[in-house]
Amino acid sequence: MEFSRVALAGLTAAVCCMGLWAQRTADFGFGDDDSPTNVKAEFYWSRLAYSPNMASINPNARRGSSRSWSRDYPKADRQFLIAMHRLTRIDGRPTEQVVTLNNNDIFNYPWIYAVQVQNWTFTDSEAKRLHEYLLKGGFLMVDDFHGTEDWENFMNGMRQVLPDRPVENLQSGDEIFHILYDIDDKMQIPGEHYVWSGRTYEKDGYQPKWRAIRDDKGRIIVAICHNMHLGDAWEWADDPNYPETFASMAFRVGLDYILYGMTH
Repeated sequence: MEFSRVALAGLTAAVCCMGLWAQRTADFGFGDDDSPTNVKAEFYWSRLAYSPNMASINPNARRGSSRSWSRDYPKADRQFLIAMHRLTRIDGRPTEQVVTLNNNDIFNYPWIYAVQVQNWTFTDSEAKRLHEYLLKGGFLMVDDFHGTEDWENFMNGMRQVLPDRPVENLQSGDEIFHILYDIDDKMQIPGEHYVWSGRTYEKDGYQPKWRAIRDDKGRIIVAICHNMHLGDAWEWADDPNYPETFASMAFRVGLDYILYGMTH
């Protein structure tokens, strides 16, 4: 299914206006008094707030001293929600939800998004809770980490959560790429740095890696976007200097992943 140029033009205009609104009204963290956080909906955009391990960068840093989980937040989240409302009939809340692994509240939100996952770290109880969340039907999308070292750091946490689950490379024919949009030809989706550098890659992450972890029934429970930065594409979709082709692909992928997570 093609991403309509007419729909995209309207979407870009709406994103531009609403993106400014999001920047103006959003409180950096957990919403604000003007955000309808108590609205009931069938879908909540949920972002995972984790405690990063900064010891490899600064041995004196304390656990949780950085907020790498919040990169592109909240503008990327809200602009994606604008696209979702415009292009689907999903009844989603117009503001994001931040979730943690400190309690069982995460089980109220069956779809979560996490970024900069090369920095995440878990206590034993947090790893157990995320393990249970995924095997009980939860869906996790990870994004914005690049290169060999980031991959190993990400996998250190993932092995703690799902030690016996293999990671596989997704193929173009996999169902997750054909839920709403047919995404056969995928490209590397770069961050905003592309505007001034012309590079689609960061660090030694030269090739995009579309990967996943499945449960025993073959359902994808972790969708992995490695060597890419979809969050930046959503955030900068209203910037005329950021290429439309990257933003369009990022929206299509995100919508397919959400609909897959909601229906599987």
